[in-house]
Amino acid sequence: MFIVNMVVVLAFCVSVFAAVRLFLYRSALVFALRKWSDWIDDRIHVHQFFKVPQLNQNAQENQLYRKVFVYVNSLSSLEDSDFINLVKSGGKSNDILLCLDDNQVVQDQFLGARISWMNKVEVGGRSLVLRIKKKDKRRILRPYLQHIQTVSDNIGQRRRELKLFMNRSPSDDCASGRWRSVPFTHPSTFDTVVMESDLKNRVKSDLETFLKSQQYYHKLGRVWRRSFLLYGPSGTGKSSFIAAMANFLNYDVYDIDLSRVSDDSDLKLLLLQTASKSVIVVEDVDRLIQEKLMAVSFSGLLNFMDGIVNSCCGDEKIMVFTMNCKDHIDPAMLRPGRIDVHIHFPLCDFNSFKCLANSYLGVKEHKLFPQVEEIFQTGATLSPAEIGELMLVHRSSPSRAIKSVITALQTDGRHGGRWRRLTEISSLATPSPPRTDEQGCATWKDTVPVAKEFRKLYGLLRMKSAKRSEPLDHDLESIQR
Repeated sequence: MFIVNMVVVLAFCVSVFAAVRLFLYRSALVFALRKWSDWIDDRIHVHQFFKVPQLNQNAQENQLYRKVFVYVNSLSSLEDSDFINLVKSGGKSNDILLCLDDNQVVQDQFLGARISWMNKVEVGGRSLVLRIKKKDKRRILRPYLQHIQTVSDNIGQRRRELKLFMNRSPSDDCASGRWRSVPFTHPSTFDTVVMESDLKNRVKSDLETFLKSQQYYHKLGRVWRRSFLLYGPSGTGKSSFIAAMANFLNYDVYDIDLSRVSDDSDLKLLLLQTASKSVIVVEDVDRLIQEKLMAVSFSGLLNFMDGIVNSCCGDEKIMVFTMNCKDHIDPAMLRPGRIDVHIHFPLCDFNSFKCLANSYLGVKEHKLFPQVEEIFQTGATLSPAEIGELMLVHRSSPSRAIKSVITALQTDGRHGGRWRRLTEISSLATPSPPRTDEQGCATWKDTVPVAKEFRKLYGLLRMKSAKRSEPLDHDLESIQR
């Protein structure tokens, strides 16, 4: 019986092995038949060849060659080649890239047509040679070349190194232009920005929609541009948010210092010299206006925001303006068209404190959290930058870090203006869906009725005062202070 069972098992194993070999054989046979069919097809049809040389007639690099080179080396069929070169890219990505070898051929498909490229090496230099069936040329050649440029531009945009541009004063030596640049290496991303997750998702969705809206904007006769106003006290994360936007979009940043601009015409000239796919930033606009630190007129600033020059300096731009407070700004500057989205960056509340504790200390819960929450409920607050710095210094001991925050809130925590902030947009509390403000601009905020919040805090203080048997008037006086 044992021998019979062994024979059955052995027979089963042999049959499975035979089936696997047959499957592999058929797969190899199908692959060989497909290659043979392609070979026959190539011999039947007449082909045309289009050569893209690396150098043009002036011995300069052919820009089309660079685009085709990037496209061809991104083809998925390249991964199936028998031999391929591996190259480490430069820039910020440092990816390992696939690259054609000399005289190697790679296949592509477009609109149902089969196409091939050869990386040809000649005495006069390198070239990429396109082979296409003559019957397909009229139908696909132009759209195929447009497709190549679009894909290549998108790949180049993802791989390129971002730059931060800063404007020079007209009195400076401007032989190399009014803009000087340095690599933009700010590490901030939407993952690291301390902001309520739903609001972050809405901002990301808004930016993604903008990226896909070129034809829609042009259909409306509008410049393909989106403008943001970020306002709130210093240290609340506005600059980090701008960096996160630039990294998310993979855009360069142009930081315009209005104090280095001589007049309205100079500001227009700077705008004309900015490139597409960029974030144009003007910070502390309210301070510059109120302290009269700029030579640009108010009307010149308005024209910079949405004037005719915007339509002459390239598409696909994000404009960002920052302020500490917009209460005393002329509504003409904040109207729709000049500012599309308003986002408020408030001082810390308890929810934002917990986000900071999680980011800086890796702590989601702690025995001292109730004490911190109680202090926040009295109206004391600090900026995220101030709390973050305390946590950074004491990061080796979460308890010591939280105690230092408690001490700072008790001694330096700001109480003034708490009731006004409860009705502002909050990038750190749970926001409501987008709505429009008094100027009709899109704004994301969480409106908390003042009276309701006051009654809640008043009841909490009454409960505490009853436990301590202290006069209620003392608690109300502390609120007023």
